[in-house]
Amino acid sequence: MTALEVTKSNVGTVTVRLGFSDTTAMAIANAAAGLSSAMAAQLVWTPIDVVSQRLMVQGCSTSSKNILPNVSSYKYSNGLDAFRKIVHADGLRGLYRGFGISTLTYAPSNAVWWASYSVAHRLIWGGFGCYMCKKDESGSANRPDCRAMLAVQGLSAAMASGVSALITMPLDTVKTRLQVLDAEENGRRRPLTIMQTVRNLVREGGFAACYRGLGPRWASMSMSATTMVTTYEFLKRMSTKSQGSYPS
Repeated sequence: MTALEVTKSNVGTVTVRLGFSDTTAMAIANAAAGLSSAMAAQLVWTPIDVVSQRLMVQGCSTSSKNILPNVSSYKYSNGLDAFRKIVHADGLRGLYRGFGISTLTYAPSNAVWWASYSVAHRLIWGGFGCYMCKKDESGSANRPDCRAMLAVQGLSAAMASGVSALITMPLDTVKTRLQVLDAEENGRRRPLTIMQTVRNLVREGGFAACYRGLGPRWASMSMSATTMVTTYEFLKRMSTKSQGSYPS
């Protein structure tokens, strides 16, 4: 969120100075902000994601190799143990397996999510806003109710998560396989390439295989995004009120 706000502010200012219209400047700023925030997040998130994915698939037995062929054979007792064994086997590079595809997944995912969130938020307020506000003391004007704002933000986040998951699910499936599966060559294990992963996936189940786990991913994204955006917007409102209370 820090990278998002800083990039959006700086790029937006530069594009306006270059003579772009407000609409175009905002689109460029949001695109750049989505890219920078995704890259900044992946520097921290990819190692955590690799460790968590390894822990989730380590229980696969020999009989389940048909489902997850060439899954890593290491056994981990906990996250710290997985971290140590991954670094020992592959070096720090092993913690960043799938970093490129993760960035390619989450950069467009961020862009789609924020664009969808903005549209959904505007449509919901346009359709139901007048019923979700409360009147001021004069009774002539409406102002947003805090609970209504939270409800609209949460619903908008869930809708945006659905759109984003539907569009970027194939990339996420490839990314996950890159992080947990290995290839065998001359009796030695090595990481799969992106093209090998895509070919294996399509061979197993066709294009539909790219959408395995769509429902759980939508649910996960919805809960995460709803928590994030409602908390973030609440803190922004609180900061604005605090700043407004300072004497000039």
